[in-house]
Amino acid sequence: MAGLARLAREGVSRPPAEALAEVSELPVAPGPLPEAGPGTVAVTWAGHASWVVRIGGLTVLTDPVWSRRILGTPSRVTPVGVPWKDLPPVDAVVISHNHYDHLDGPTLRRLPRDTHLFVPAGLGAWCRRRRFTRVTELDWWEAVELPARDGGTVRFDFVPAHHWSKRTLTDTCRSLWGGWVLTGPAGRRVYFAGDTGYGHWFAEIGARLPGIDLALLPIGAYDPSDMLRDVHTDPEEAVQACLDVGARHMAPMHWATFLLSAEPPLEPLTRVRAAWRRTGRPRGQLWDLPVGGSRVLPEE
Repeated sequence: MAGLARLAREGVSRPPAEALAEVSELPVAPGPLPEAGPGTVAVTWAGHASWVVRIGGLTVLTDPVWSRRILGTPSRVTPVGVPWKDLPPVDAVVISHNHYDHLDGPTLRRLPRDTHLFVPAGLGAWCRRRRFTRVTELDWWEAVELPARDGGTVRFDFVPAHHWSKRTLTDTCRSLWGGWVLTGPAGRRVYFAGDTGYGHWFAEIGARLPGIDLALLPIGAYDPSDMLRDVHTDPEEAVQACLDVGARHMAPMHWATFLLSAEPPLEPLTRVRAAWRRTGRPRGQLWDLPVGGSRVLPEE
């Protein structure tokens, strides 16, 4: 209620006009997808919470949003980091929750209807109505596996987050929300947090699924904090979440794409870099990628 009162009083829901000049400075550097054989783990940031994850020889999309504009959201301020035509065949899609900036119908319609969709409990019917034939709903701590290219499996664990769900006037919190941990045949792990506030669940994820190599964590859409902190981590909380889950590397997301809240466009990047420096961890373990940027997970 305090956040709604401030919103009504001050109209604070977008960056101030003078801060919009920073949009031209947002990092964008599209490049070719890295070569990724069955033993490679690589990620490419397409923008917002959309990643192209290559693991076990599979191509997995997270919360794919390739639309320029989506319902109830300002237009993208940066281009999609990976042209759709440049994507390899998509083996699976993981969805964190049903908000329009994470579950984008026009983007999903571009996929073959036999693409594996892994979704939170309560979202299966939505997908099946769109004629997808391989839909798996999961509750927190449930998992499913797909065969990897050269033997073994890629495991998809659905893990807790602190958020909410809504697409219509009558379905508030009728479907679940959460993050995903992808584990390749050699045991290397990528954690995609989706949308979430900060809390004890990060330490629990790290305890149940130890050895996370890379955490994809949200750092934007946090101002006004009294309205948003329960559902979105700020940059400092995201860095602490990386420590809590025990991840070796962190890649920020959920910024530099849609201006959803009042912080200046470049502030999340400045703050996450400062928070990382304060941890004393090597700078190279923070993968603050530009939109369209890629990294390959080193073998350790």
